[in-house]
Formats: sequence, C-alpha cells, structure tokens
Amino acid sequence: MENDCLFCKIIKGEIPSSKVYEDDDVLAFRDINPAAPIHILLIPKKHIASLAEVKKEDGELIAKMHQVVNKIADQEGFKKSGYRLIVNCGKDSGQEVMHLHFHILAGVKMGDKIV
Repeated sequence: MENDCLFCKIIKGEIPSSKVYEDDDVLAFRDINPAAPIHILLIPKKHIASLAEVKKEDGELIAKMHQVVNKIADQEGFKKSGYRLIVNCGKDSGQEVMHLHFHILAGVKMGDKIV
C-alpha cells in the first residue's frame, strides 16, 4: 500500500466509504461523484498504480476482479439489464487516482457517449 494513495487509505479504513463488497483481495464502494444512478468503484487491495502496471503475477487478481463485477451486478440487481465497465489508464485517460480501479456504471440506458 502507498501512504499517500486515497484508495489505499480507504482500504485501511482511514477514509470512510460506502462499501458494496469486500474480501481479502478487493474492495468495492459507491463513487462519491456518480456518473450514473449506480456507480461503483472496484479496487484491488494490492496497490497497482494503473492498468499499465499490471504484471503477469497479477493475472489471477485481475480475473477475480472481473468475477467480482458479476457478483456485484447480481447482488445490486443490474446483471440482467446490463452495465458499463470502465478502466481509465493514466492521466490523459482521466484517471484521477493512481490506483487501479474499475468503474461499474448501471441504472440507466447508456448511449454511445463515453462517460
């Protein structure tokens, strides 16, 4: 974990969050500035700065994150209607927190516009 990382502080419980899912490897919580009626952030507890920093040994963790997305979709009731999964990589993509995270967006029909 990184001392100055916002998401690492959330993982450690230093900053409160509205948790949706948690296990030994990942944490999911509601975004405080939602871009859709349902906007959940899913983060690995291991600090990985961005998708560009994922290493071969992180493969199982990344696969698990995708499985957890489906668990959350089922748990929150939007698995059947659908959702959008976004991963920003680097500052030019709009990544604001340099800790790998998935945006799970649902609760509204989304057009072709990228959120």
